[in-house]
Amino acid sequence: MQWPPPWRRSPLLSASPPPGPAKEFLRPGRVSEAARLYSHYVTPAEGAREGRWQTRPSLRLASPTNAPQQPPLANVCQQNYGAPQDPVEPAGLRSASHVTGSSLGKAEVSCGSRRRWAELVPESSWSPAVGASKMKVKMLSRNPDNYVRETKLDLQRVPRNYDPTLHPFEVPREYVRALNATKLERVFAKPFLASLDGHRDGVNCLAKHPKNLATVLSGACDGEVRIWNLTQRNCIRTVQAHEGFVRGICTRFCGTSFFTVGDDKTVKQWKMDGPGYGEEEEPLHTILGKTVYTGIDHHWKEAVFATCGQQVDIWDEQRTNPICSMTWGFDSISSVKFNPVETFLLGSCASDRNIVLYDMRQATPLKKVILDMRTNTICWNPMEAFIFTAANEDYNLYTFDMRALDTPVMVHMDHVSAVLDVDYCPTGKEFVSASFDKSIRIFPVDKSRSREVYHTKRMQHVICVKWTSDSKYIMCGSDEMNIRLWKANASEKLGVLTSREKAAKDYNQKLKEKFQHYPHIKRIARHRHLPKSIYSQIQEQRIMKEARRRKEVNRIKHSKPGSVPIVSEKKKHIVAVVK
Repeated sequence: MQWPPPWRRSPLLSASPPPGPAKEFLRPGRVSEAARLYSHYVTPAEGAREGRWQTRPSLRLASPTNAPQQPPLANVCQQNYGAPQDPVEPAGLRSASHVTGSSLGKAEVSCGSRRRWAELVPESSWSPAVGASKMKVKMLSRNPDNYVRETKLDLQRVPRNYDPTLHPFEVPREYVRALNATKLERVFAKPFLASLDGHRDGVNCLAKHPKNLATVLSGACDGEVRIWNLTQRNCIRTVQAHEGFVRGICTRFCGTSFFTVGDDKTVKQWKMDGPGYGEEEEPLHTILGKTVYTGIDHHWKEAVFATCGQQVDIWDEQRTNPICSMTWGFDSISSVKFNPVETFLLGSCASDRNIVLYDMRQATPLKKVILDMRTNTICWNPMEAFIFTAANEDYNLYTFDMRALDTPVMVHMDHVSAVLDVDYCPTGKEFVSASFDKSIRIFPVDKSRSREVYHTKRMQHVICVKWTSDSKYIMCGSDEMNIRLWKANASEKLGVLTSREKAAKDYNQKLKEKFQHYPHIKRIARHRHLPKSIYSQIQEQRIMKEARRRKEVNRIKHSKPGSVPIVSEKKKHIVAVVK
């Protein structure tokens, strides 16, 4: 065959097809003059067949069974799939599907391994002068960082659409997850960590090291002071500090020494580090007082400490006489505490049911509040300068704002016996209390009920309690000569957590907060197993409280309106405020 064929050499190559759309489909037997004139638009495969001109076709899929047995077109879809093209075919007149005009009714499209049949149908709106139309192709674009794992040990990343309309069961699913998380929290609630034994009498006081989290000091009723290492869980030093009870112990703000007071009317300062080889254990300073000192606390920033007994004394570390003495009343004072924020403020509680506030700069008392029963100790909130909590003999704890002492901010009720000690978490959001009912409880500052209660079979009356400086652990000392270490969060997993464990923990916590008021979840989260003695006392006190409430309602009902005042629970226990 001669190449190029004669129709390729026609001088009419530059001619244009007649204007206007084609109105009919030209069949092979009916050859018009226009078809002969513009036969150069026929493909090379059809060039041998003269007179088969048709208007611009479009491509449609057809069934291969109905297709005629003809040789495939040489020019169909070749531009899409990289097949060699005809040498001199005019590119500007190709269709959007890259199929040139042909008079064939159906043609076989061969594209690699795929074989389809296409039916060529004319488009009445096409004009060669307008040119070929454009095809819109939608492309899928994916970023490998969104679904490729960093290592083969990671979980496969699953893309997710967070549109709530696509997840109609999201809330029930989250409820089930919150319920399971609440149940697992109670299953894994194992708060007890260790018991530090070694004292030969009941533990009467505890103190924390201000610089070292692992160091704790304890004083016993036999005058012995021990220094403990919580990491190794053993005693690293023993000091026979006093004759009789160790009434109070505190550390210096720099952590180089500590102070103790006892029944022998002495105040002693000791080095934190033990004596060298061959040296005897002796105090750095000893102050002999006139009365028994019942408590001691050190200033948070200066070399000043305060003691209490018959009065509150402010001491300088380098002097043997107090700088100033402050008193308001004649009864003995059981506890004194410096404010950690406003460090010149002190608070003390006395046996005449008073809580007295002092200003160290003026060396005078500021104000006092009188309660129904005696307060054993107080503790200042480390994050809020004006807030303090008092542990009372009436089984309750009272949180006060020192600017308005006539009404407590909150009354915390859950203990069934006298509360002996209280200490705040470093975050200022919770505090722990020790009670004569052989248990310790953790209270949120803004809640009247405790969120946790710790007890053991062997633990007796808990006399002192401390919250560690990292807010993760709680220590308590009790009558049976042991110091116990607890987790602040009973179900917390100790040790290093992976990123996935942290994410799961945070997710479960948010779920529990979201569904915490649902009855089933609330019942499981609140349930605690209590010793029989505590449980029976709770039931008894509940009956007594209900009887008092019923009696008060009957008195109001059968009295003249307004003659019996209605007193809120917060103001019932406040006798007076004196300034």
